[in-house]
Amino acid sequence: MKLFYGPGACSIGIHLILEELGIPFETQAVSTRDGSVHKPDYLAINPKAKVPALLRDDGTVLTEFPVIAWWLAKSHPEAKLIPTDLEGEARTLEWLDYLCGTVHPQGFTRQFRPGNFGKDEADHPRVVAQGKAMSEKYLALIEGRIAGDPWLLASGYSVADAALFFLARWCVGPLGIALPPKIAKHYEAMKARPAVQRAVARETA
Repeated sequence: MKLFYGPGACSIGIHLILEELGIPFETQAVSTRDGSVHKPDYLAINPKAKVPALLRDDGTVLTEFPVIAWWLAKSHPEAKLIPTDLEGEARTLEWLDYLCGTVHPQGFTRQFRPGNFGKDEADHPRVVAQGKAMSEKYLALIEGRIAGDPWLLASGYSVADAALFFLARWCVGPLGIALPPKIAKHYEAMKARPAVQRAVARETA
């Protein structure tokens, strides 16, 4: 398999899941900053011009973080990265959808790409401030719904934790947003995992 990822992007979550599985895979970096996501060779892989994208061994491609995370977990049940009961799987998907489909694009993208929300540069500071306020509100909600210690689900570590990791990483990194106590504990627990350390080292080398 081959993971197409963006340095510093949400795709670090899929990267660390692949490391958790311990299966052979390759990586290729693409970026919105240098325009490589819009080049013909990558658009042939993912016409959506975004990351992550996973080129599977059969030559087919999966896109969208929640779908890739779910497929990897279900394809390797021995890794126990998703609960086997229906309720547990549903709760995992619920977290993936919220973190990747609401928190990321609504709160964090406003801070990274204010131009997507306001064409006038004079409006960008307002957009960034709005994104920060939204992110802090989302983090407070997440903090109150963490069911495990330190993981999101009471049943233990899952692919949903990989999604929270990339959001927390943005907070403590470029955005400078303070993490609530439970999320901070989650972030430290994630950083202690060897698979996470390998993924981060590979992307920052």
